[in-house]
Amino acid sequence: MKKIFIAGHKGMVGSSIYRNISKKNKIYIADKQELNLLDLVKTYNFFKKHKFDHVYICAAKVGGILANSKYPADFIYQNLQIQNNCIIASFRTRVKKMLFLGSSCIYPKESKIPIKEKYLLTGKLEKTNDAYAIAKIAGIKMCQSFNKQYNTDFRAIMPTNLYGPNDNYDPLNSHVLAALTKKILIAKKQNKKTVTIWGNGEPKREFLHVDDFAKASLKIMSISKNKYKKICGQENHFLNVGYGKEISIKDLALLIADISNYKGKFVYDKSKPNGTMRKLVDSSKIFKLNWKPKISLKSGIKLIVKELI
Repeated sequence: MKKIFIAGHKGMVGSSIYRNISKKNKIYIADKQELNLLDLVKTYNFFKKHKFDHVYICAAKVGGILANSKYPADFIYQNLQIQNNCIIASFRTRVKKMLFLGSSCIYPKESKIPIKEKYLLTGKLEKTNDAYAIAKIAGIKMCQSFNKQYNTDFRAIMPTNLYGPNDNYDPLNSHVLAALTKKILIAKKQNKKTVTIWGNGEPKREFLHVDDFAKASLKIMSISKNKYKKICGQENHFLNVGYGKEISIKDLALLIADISNYKGKFVYDKSKPNGTMRKLVDSSKIFKLNWKPKISLKSGIKLIVKELI
């Protein structure tokens, strides 16, 4: 029986890993009132008390374009603090395996498509979320540096855009799929004839259901250290996890409208930023581990609409 800690168990990713992880293990979780991950001393003492075998760092401050643009200091400070505290506590208490969750926004704005892991730090970041991206890049480098200097087993994965149960549907702080779904459902309920969408609708995004991502995370943690290194390759020390297909924001809105039976029209506010035009990641490395997403985008959105109605 392994002692496993899931940091951020109430978030979308953490709660999904908690649902999918084998209950044969001893699973530890802690609310913010019990453990403030921004506090190094409290985080270290918590790790020291329980002596975990595996740790999943799912805790993070996340949000969409608006939140990232409005609160960059919060995004870079809180994410750096949380991940640094968890990583150093894992090191000092000799955690056997640790998994750090990043984001596909770490890659350059003008990156080649599909985005391979080796494209990290080869160009400028998207300005609307560069503070968050820099924090996540630092997390990758922390894991890589500790592995190199101390031979730890700290792993990192970069998910594409995630959605699913326990997503954030706040109109100011949510990601595009959650925000659009909520907007469209409210418009339908209030009989609004139009829904306004930021940008011109042309950017394309890749969406992965969080339960598929949780299973990918567990798969990555189940393999040996040597196999993980072999899959990652010599140059990079992390893996992309994506759906394998992308969809434009315009087509996404139409798909959600069709599923929710919304008959109104969409208005595009071109004064607002589009963000990166494409973010399709190359997931060929993790596909070699015999993992593939099972929940289609249409099926996943149907589940969200059902949850929100």
